[in-house]
Amino acid sequence: MAILTAAIAACLGVLFIFLLLFAVQRNHSVNIFHRLRRHYADDEKRTNKNDDIVKRFSRLVKRLARPLASSAFTKKLDFRLKQAGIPLFGAEFIVLSLMSAVFGGIVTYIVTLNIAIAPLVAVGIPLGLWVWSSIRVERRRNAFTEQLSDCLTTVANALRAGYSFQQAMDVVSKEMEPPISSEFERVSTDIAMGVTLEEALEQMNARVASPDFDLVVTAVLIQREIGGNLAQILDTISDTINERIRMKREIKALTAQGRFSAWVLILLPFVTAAFCYVFNHDQTMLLFTEESGRIALAVALVMEFLGFVVIQKIVDIEV
Repeated sequence: MAILTAAIAACLGVLFIFLLLFAVQRNHSVNIFHRLRRHYADDEKRTNKNDDIVKRFSRLVKRLARPLASSAFTKKLDFRLKQAGIPLFGAEFIVLSLMSAVFGGIVTYIVTLNIAIAPLVAVGIPLGLWVWSSIRVERRRNAFTEQLSDCLTTVANALRAGYSFQQAMDVVSKEMEPPISSEFERVSTDIAMGVTLEEALEQMNARVASPDFDLVVTAVLIQREIGGNLAQILDTISDTINERIRMKREIKALTAQGRFSAWVLILLPFVTAAFCYVFNHDQTMLLFTEESGRIALAVALVMEFLGFVVIQKIVDIEV
């Protein structure tokens, strides 16, 4: 039990180090204008020793990431990190994951002196980072959808005030909060670099992957082709999105008990097993030492998984 606790602690420590490095890296790379301004500000000429360490580490990661930058998987990972809002390239994410895995395996072996647990921790860290990035993608998409109605209202009001659609997007990028402001800022940057408005919006639609925003992009592209009152169209879409969000919240409230039951179904057997392991160790070990016990464990795990999937399907109602 102590070995498992030490391994979990080492894994969490490595994840904390990775997130800390990522936070520092983000502070140095979020805005290119802030980086350029450092070269001209007199009060920022003094270098900090911690900043030097971060810069050296960043250069090392970028140097190790160069051979991986051209692979197809890395390019797909680049797009996924853009969806998650993580300011890293795919190759850099892979290098950081591998470095964290190696470091975590070494720390786990030093703490536990068990060669069997260290590889499990080393494999678990990249998997944990992948799950973390997936959660970031989903949360960012949900946050974008929550902001979309206010964004459309802002754009429609700007159009009524005489702004062009591109100027209205600039207003959104300056007045609203991320993630929607950063996405519209990226569209404005793409247009300034020579990309057409249609292509920039399509790329943004692919990054966001929101059905609601896909409706907005379709309406804007059709209006640019055949004309019409875009402000009125956006108001109508905004009302539709507000209604869908309200229905989703009602469904989420009504299915809260079912979703909670699914997590209880998953967690309760493991909590019970840990309790039995501590207070009745000998009988609990029969599940692992006896063939009938292992069969019972396998059947229980399969049924747990099937029950969780069935409950999720029941409470997952599309709007």
